[in-house]
Parts: sequence; C-alpha cells; structure tokens
Amino acid sequence: MLALALVMAAGLTWIGIPAVSSQGLFVRSHKVDGPVPATPDDPTWDRITPLTLPLSGQVITRPAWPQPSVSAIAVRSVHNGKQIAFHLTWEDRTKNDRITPGTFRDSVALGLALGDAPAFFCMGQLDHYVNIWQWKADWQTDIDLRAARDHSPDQLGGVRRFETIPRRVSSVEALLGGGFSTLTPTQYQGRVQGKALWKDGRWHVVMTRTLTTVDQENEAPLGPGRAQALVLAVWDGGIQERNGQKAVSSWLQLVLDPLPSL
Repeated sequence: MLALALVMAAGLTWIGIPAVSSQGLFVRSHKVDGPVPATPDDPTWDRITPLTLPLSGQVITRPAWPQPSVSAIAVRSVHNGKQIAFHLTWEDRTKNDRITPGTFRDSVALGLALGDAPAFFCMGQLDHYVNIWQWKADWQTDIDLRAARDHSPDQLGGVRRFETIPRRVSSVEALLGGGFSTLTPTQYQGRVQGKALWKDGRWHVVMTRTLTTVDQENEAPLGPGRAQALVLAVWDGGIQERNGQKAVSSWLQLVLDPLPSL
C-alpha cells in the first residue's frame, strides 16, 4: 500500500499535478540536503510548490462551527532524514497574538495519527489517539518579546526593566488527543519548535521536529518512505474561534521522500 502511494504521488508530481489538489490524499515531504528551514522566510521554501488544502467548519460536536473564517491553507514540507519541517500559510486579516478577557488567539494545529489508521474524529478518539502540534500566536509573541528584551541594551549592563513575560520552551504545544475535550500535554515539551511571521494579512508558520521519537506511545513516528495520516486545523481569534470552533481539513496522507540508496 505504501509503495502504491509513493508511486501515485511521484507520478502526479512528475506530470505537474500536485498530489493533494488532484486527489485530496497526499502531502509530500521533500528530501533536502543540509538543515531543514526553521523560519518562514528561509529561501528553501521558495523551491517547494505549496499544496492548497480546503478547510471546512467543525460540525461533529457542539458547539458546531459551520462557517469558519479560514477556508484554505497552503502546506509545504521538507525533511533531511533527521528532521522534518512544515510550512503552513493561510489568510487572516487580523493579527491576534495576545489573550485578554474576551479575546482569543490565532492558532494552527497539525495532527498525526498514532497507529496505522486515522481516527474518525479530527481530535482523535479513545481507540485512535492523535499526536497534535498546536502553534499559538500568543506563545510566539512571548518568545519573541523575551528574545528582544534579553538582547536589548538595558539588559546588557544598563537599567533593568521589570516585565512579566512567560518563559516558553516553544511556541508549539505537543498534545495527545483521544476525542473532544480530552487534550493532554505530552511529557516532552519543546521537541516541536515553531517560528511565525504575520505579513500582509497572512500567517506563515513553520514547525519542526526530529524524525526519531522519544515517547513511542505519544509521539507520532515519522521516517523516510513512510506514509502517515495527517489532519490540519486553524483558529481565527479575531472572530473568537477557540476549542472546537475552528476550520478543519479532511484526513490526508503525509508521504516522506525516501532517502537515496547508498
């Protein structure tokens, strides 16, 4: 089955048809040499054709959200045999990167099925868990503000300003989903790293992780030549989307390019 998936994806790419847009099945992670790009503006991404995936409202559980703000997301992925990176881009006219009473964050999540078959629900179910990587705009702002503060002249020998900025190991939270309202943070936070850029009414988010796992039960295994069930979700904080109120994709197949034989 995996061999057939790889042949189909390669054949569609060879004749110039993106596998996802033509079949709604495959997201290809391209093999690259050297480090994987960790920022949205890395020129490596310019060489990868984005695959635009349609998104629909979450209508499986209450509160249903049939008309989300975001209707599509563009996906790129690369790996170098040791790490994998995803580049996600979608339209969002308002930048919502802080949480205050009555306001909500922009966010995007990537779900990887644990096991051979995807869960029926986008957040998993009791017998089919999902490893979720959720990037959060406010967490990204915390990391960026702390980095700017730590490198400011005031912090390098001048007068220190008191600012309460949470310490984040990453702007991406690694979660385990076994159905709606069951999300649980995994033990090893910081293994999935994120970096984002909001420009001209669009979010550009990159998430990276090593291919090897340190938690076999809660981390999705990823490897060259392997097919992996994948789902995406987007929240627009500007219209108060949160929790189950979101835009979601259908289940897809992530296919990592095999490594060249020696």
